[in-house]
Amino acid sequence: MGVEIRVEGLRKSFGRQVIWEDVSLTIPAGEISALLGPSGTGKSVFLKNLVGLLRPDRGHIYVGGGDVPRLRESDLYALRRQFGVLFQDGALFGSMNLYDNIAFPLREHTKKGEAEIRRIVLEKMEMVGLSGSERKLPGEISGGMKKRAGLARALVLDPEIILADEPDSGLDPVRTAYLNQLFVDLNTRLGATFLIVTHDIGTARVLPDNLGLLFRRGLVMFGPREMVLSSTHPAVNQFFNARRQGPIGMAEEKDLAEVAAESAPQSMPAPIPPQLMPSDGGLRPAMRRPGEWLREHRVTPPPGSFIDDEGRNWLTDWDALAAQRQRR
Repeated sequence: MGVEIRVEGLRKSFGRQVIWEDVSLTIPAGEISALLGPSGTGKSVFLKNLVGLLRPDRGHIYVGGGDVPRLRESDLYALRRQFGVLFQDGALFGSMNLYDNIAFPLREHTKKGEAEIRRIVLEKMEMVGLSGSERKLPGEISGGMKKRAGLARALVLDPEIILADEPDSGLDPVRTAYLNQLFVDLNTRLGATFLIVTHDIGTARVLPDNLGLLFRRGLVMFGPREMVLSSTHPAVNQFFNARRQGPIGMAEEKDLAEVAAESAPQSMPAPIPPQLMPSDGGLRPAMRRPGEWLREHRVTPPPGSFIDDEGRNWLTDWDALAAQRQRR
């Protein structure tokens, strides 16, 4: 099963440039979480702090009982074995074929024999839909295949936490949809904790269990998907509904008078779509009943929420839909 990540009072700066002042959140074990924000708000920097590649100015990052910024190098090395990282461009070695790229962590960090390595590599390649592509070079495959090869490599050490830095970058909407479905299926199969950094609003609205928004040197909000997508907070409402009106401008900083004028809640959030389901017809353990968070907190969903492409209402028809999936 996945591991919980608890972040408390994190501050990071580079010289005089403050990235964020005080970030605190808990990423639940075994769930899919997504972190978004305008460019330059430190999303990738946040991932690097989680694995100890960068150290914060202050604060704590608790992973499996250890506080990452305070671990000795030897302990940090051991803790990183719990992480699998999918880099933005796949970060494949251009001179190695896909098989050797994916086998690389096993050869570097374990004493497994080649027969065992082959079994593991082929298993992970099958998981991400790359069976039969072992001998291809990175230069011979598409961007989507490179992402999946990078994901297979992130999985070979059986990590409990999987970090993905803008996995949809450079992909068309169809390949992005396939990749999102792959994340859902892998989370169902492996039970690992997923944290995905993305700019893609479509991904953020249907994929994760939890959503977070970084903006203006801080974490504006982090919590269950339904909480964030129903929020009328000006920055959250603007960003997740891709609206021009709001505190997020073309530049990172806006005039204070302009910010004050836009601080009032904006228009109604867009309808909340149904969440992606596993492709095998089952249900993910981390999934909550549609609308459950809204009911618990007496929040009325935006009109048109939870209606899928076939016109089914997941709020009223969920029991029948869930039973139908489980019979497949």
